[in-house]
Amino acid sequence: METFTVETARREARNITPEVKEAVKKLAKGRSGVAFVFTFHTTTALTVNEAESGLMEDLIDAYFSAVPELNYRHNRIDNNAEAHILASAIGNSVALPVEGGELKLGTWQSVLLLEFDGPRTRKIGVKFIPEI
Repeated sequence: METFTVETARREARNITPEVKEAVKKLAKGRSGVAFVFTFHTTTALTVNEAESGLMEDLIDAYFSAVPELNYRHNRIDNNAEAHILASAIGNSVALPVEGGELKLGTWQSVLLLEFDGPRTRKIGVKFIPEI
């Protein structure tokens, strides 16, 4: 497994495709299989989408608008229940195809880290599962 860290802002969508590609290259060594990418944190999520700056801002705004303002019990501890709810709903991992040691994404696809409770230092893991 390869890991890397990312410094995040308060709320953001961050393109982590270059880091994921580098990790896949190291792990796959020319082989085909699946890259499993995951975040080690409960207030971040991962998705695959276009890494256009306006869209990435729109994603964060849309996600937060989808979570109603309620009197969340968890907010008594650290006031970030919405971040936990969003991360749980979206998911903390993505599985991606690898062919000949290279990550295979569509023309406009990128791996995005969604930060809902920053700024923080976030750790991302990449595991390569080769074809049998």
